[in-house]
Parts: sequence; structure tokens; C-alpha cells
Amino acid sequence: MRISSSLVFQTGLKTINTQQSDLLHLYQQIGTGQKMVTPADDPLGASQAINLSQSQALNARYADNRAVANQNLGTEEDALNSLTLLLQDVRTRLVEAGNGTMSDADRGTLAGVLRQAQMTALGIANSTDGNGQYLFSGSRGDVKPYDDSGVYMGDGLQRLIQADQTRRIAGGDVGADVFERAQPGTRAYLSVADPANADSAGGKTGTAVLGEATIVDNTQGNADARYSFSIAFDTTTSPATYTVTATDLVGGTPAVTTTHNWTPGQKTLDLGVGTTVEIRGEPDNGDLFTVEPLQHSTSVNLFQALGDLADVLEQPSQGDSVSLAGLSNMLNTASQKLATLYDNVLTVRASVGARMNELTALENTGNQRNLGYAKALSNIEDLDYYEASTQLSLRKMALEGAGLAFQTIQSLSLFNRNS
Repeated sequence: MRISSSLVFQTGLKTINTQQSDLLHLYQQIGTGQKMVTPADDPLGASQAINLSQSQALNARYADNRAVANQNLGTEEDALNSLTLLLQDVRTRLVEAGNGTMSDADRGTLAGVLRQAQMTALGIANSTDGNGQYLFSGSRGDVKPYDDSGVYMGDGLQRLIQADQTRRIAGGDVGADVFERAQPGTRAYLSVADPANADSAGGKTGTAVLGEATIVDNTQGNADARYSFSIAFDTTTSPATYTVTATDLVGGTPAVTTTHNWTPGQKTLDLGVGTTVEIRGEPDNGDLFTVEPLQHSTSVNLFQALGDLADVLEQPSQGDSVSLAGLSNMLNTASQKLATLYDNVLTVRASVGARMNELTALENTGNQRNLGYAKALSNIEDLDYYEASTQLSLRKMALEGAGLAFQTIQSLSLFNRNS
């Protein structure tokens, strides 16, 4: 076989260039610390690395979202804590207002305290998250939740934050669900006296004060507090009577009206369907009362309750038993509203705490997932320096050998051999 000198030179040069290219590739791997200098080095590994990098980036985005949600919920928890303390103080003030020894001037001072509490509650309701977004305006973060009169201006949608691949968590609560709602699932009732009952100037003489309603027999159809009641007194008959109209707010069945005898001094009224209500004092003819389940009530508004209560306290009632009875009825109604609002705030706070706990659990899971992504990427991309160093030494020897071989071959000559 005849081998030309040109072929010898081309083969030697190609071999040297190949070894130099391999050596340069090793230099690049060692310099970058990456096994894959280009995707061609490992197409499958490059594809897997891209997928892992995307998953890692998404996981980092979820971690940022969790941090935002945690901050918002922490701010809301601070606001609700302030509201809880405020309601505790207001409920204590209501006990003071019910003290029969207070003068009109004392009650007027207390009314000023309650108006200030109303403004403080409005300030809490209009709290922001520190970034200019209102906490309790639903999805309309740029809208002030409540105006100065306590009317809700937001919407009923919660702002949901994607905290993980399959979990969205509310980063706040709707103001109407905090400041205008009875505690979910409550079976408590709201007792309300007709304002006309306390009109002593109009000839009213009744001193009846309604207390709390109680479901005493769950088997009578009102175990879930579905009935509302209206009560009307007729003292023109002998004996006097009171008529109760029970209305089913859930089933839509026709209202049921029953009439009972009234005995002066009795302590409870039978409302039917296993429900009774406390009463003290003596009613006048035509006195009207309503007893409605708080879970179906539309009048549970914290700001309105405080404002109405302050209005009543500012009205003179000292020395007037009828006016004092009206004040007591108003205080009882306000106390029942504030009690369920207080319980509702605690329920919302518990929900906030549960969401923060879930965020902590998701954060721990996310951290573990991130470690798994980092380890998988390291296995695919990171260079084994021991192996690379060994290959580098081998490639250096191969390059030197190729150079020496080419030098030896190109120096061969028939004339040198014959000499």
C-alpha cells in the first residue's frame, strides 16, 4: 500500500487537532465546573436540567408568594388583635352602661367613649398591608373598605395567592365577613324591642325588657335556629295575653301564630318550637318585640351598633322607668350583637392562624423540594473533578504522544535509512 507524504501530514495534523480539541474541552469543563459545556455533550441530561431548572424557578416563585401571604396575614392578625382588645373594652363599657346608678351626664360621657371606639374600629377596618393595599376590601385592594358612615365599599371576593403547585391561600379576609357577620354556625338569637315601646311621651308605660332567647328542646324543629319570632302584647284582656308569630326562615313553611296568657312577674315567654326568651318588667298594651336568629340577621354591623348605642346613651332617661327600660333593651340588643361579633372575630383570627400554619408547612415542603432539585441538577451538571483531572493528564499525554509520533513519522526517509 502506498502512503503519500500528504496523507501522513494530514493524518498527523488531524490527530493533533483532535487531541487539542479534547484537551480544550476538558479545560472548559474544569474552568466552569460543569460537565455539559454545550447541550451536545449530553442531550438527555441537558433536557432534564432544563426541566429541573424550571421546576426550581417555580418553587422559588411559590416561596416568594408564601412570603407575601405570610406578611399580609401577619398584618391582618395584628389588626384583628387590636379589634379583639377594642371589643373586650366596649363590652365592659356596656356592663357599666347598664348600671342603674349612672346619671345622664355619665351616660353622655360613655357615649363619647363609644363614638371614639367606633372611629377606632373604622380605622382598623381600613388598615393597609404596608404596600398601599387595603386588608379588608376583598379583591379591590385599592378601594377603601369602609366610608365614614361604616358602609362597606369593597367586594365579596378574597384575594387568593398561589402558595404551591396545587394550593391557593387567601391572603386576607372580606370586611363584611369580619365586621358585619355573626359567628358562623351560631344558634344565638337577637332580641330587639320596638323603639315605640319606650315612648313615654306618647303615653307608653311598659317597662318590659327582653333578655336572651334559648332553644330548650331540640326536638321541636328549631335545633338549627331557623325560626324568627315576633311578639305582641295585649293587656286590654283579662288575663293579658301575648301573641307569638313564628316564621320558618329556611323551609318556607307558613308562619304559625299562637296566643299565650301573660302573668305579671313571669320570667320567660314561650315562643314555640322548643324556644323561650327571658323577660323582666311589665309590658304595656301594644308593646312589640322581635327575636331573630343571628345567623340569619342582616343587622349585625359593628359600626352601626356602636353608633346606635351612642345615640341611645345620649338621650336623657334618668328618673324615667319607661326610658330606662328602652335603654336596657337597647343595651341587651347591642350586647348580643357585640358578643357574636366578638366570637366571629375570634373565628376569623383562628382561620388566619390556620393559614399561617399551613404556609409554614408549605414552606418546609418547598425547602425540601428545592434541596431535591439542587441535588438532581448537581448530579446532571456538576463536574467530577477527580475524573476530569485524570482525563486531563491522559489527554496531555495523548497530545504529546501524537506530536512525537508525527515528528517521528515525518522524519523517516529512504535516504536516512540507507545511510
